[in-house]
Amino acid sequence: MDSRLAAILLVSFFCLIALRKFAIAIALVDLPSERKHHRGSVPLVGGLAIFFTVALFSLLTPSIGGNTALYLLFAAILIATGTLDDKFDISVKARLIIQLIITLMMFRLGDIQLSTLGNILSWGDITFTNTLAIIVTFLAVAGAINAFNMVDGIDGLLGGLSVITFSSMAYLFSLSGQSDLYQLSLLIVIATLPYILLNLGFPFGTKLKIFMGDAGSMFIGFTVVWLLLSGSQSEVSSFRPVTALWLIALPLMDMAAIMIRRVRKGQSPFKPDREHLHHICQRIGLSSKMTLLTICTVAVFFAAIGIVGELSHISESVMFFSFVLMFAGYYAAICHIWRVTTFIRKVSTLLPLNKETPTVSDGEQR
Repeated sequence: MDSRLAAILLVSFFCLIALRKFAIAIALVDLPSERKHHRGSVPLVGGLAIFFTVALFSLLTPSIGGNTALYLLFAAILIATGTLDDKFDISVKARLIIQLIITLMMFRLGDIQLSTLGNILSWGDITFTNTLAIIVTFLAVAGAINAFNMVDGIDGLLGGLSVITFSSMAYLFSLSGQSDLYQLSLLIVIATLPYILLNLGFPFGTKLKIFMGDAGSMFIGFTVVWLLLSGSQSEVSSFRPVTALWLIALPLMDMAAIMIRRVRKGQSPFKPDREHLHHICQRIGLSSKMTLLTICTVAVFFAAIGIVGELSHISESVMFFSFVLMFAGYYAAICHIWRVTTFIRKVSTLLPLNKETPTVSDGEQR
């Protein structure tokens, strides 16, 4: 296992370096702007490198069976779509149409669908007809992709949150004996680590800096929802549907709160702004590194609640309504964020916070 771990890390690292040169040659890069404060042009190939590494080792690992071939096919389509978006900035409508097609293919070819929410209301399992299952599965796919796209706003954040989610799922898959899903989750975690280091500028500084790109956020979001559905909707489930909410709680809440606010203002839910959680953390005086640490710590806490609730067999309705209450509190805080930030700033005057200039990544555009 140690040699395999080293092989995955090395392949992922060399994919990042090779694709970085390729991206520069074809101008697949992110340029600084009013919202993007990084220096110079940064290659958008983090997601491509992780995908190629995951695809290679998945195909070389016989024990990763099931619907792996279909998963890689769908992921490749989304990676291609995201790469085109990074290069040419394709429309939201076009991306959603492709995500709908992927959902229909998942349903027809792989029988991967969101067919039940479990007993979240305490009056019996909530199940969907085929037509409704397609709709809610599409919402889950589009929601996960956009949730992880929207959190990609500072260095290390998308990579960090994805590692937390995949590690949590890997743990639950290992306990339930679903070794194929466990190995796939762990593979993605390991393949993501070199990207996180280069994205944060370690150990080579900014000269080898790489961004995930829309291709990466599409790949990460789709893989998350694929594994969540595989783990909660199959006959031999690793966890209940409500647990999935907690494993992606922070990206999901941030996306939902922002979209609701945009719609209430009469704006497009996909309109870019600076109201995300990482923006708020920086406005109250946290440095980019402290923002990253704070958000990832909260994400670990939420995932731990989901895991403990699953292993302790806490009622699905209790877990669901706890999540709803938590989101309601989060949304209320976002709606009155100026009061919250003013209060925190007053309190923070007693603390020696680092006031470094925020480092913003490519995800800001969403």
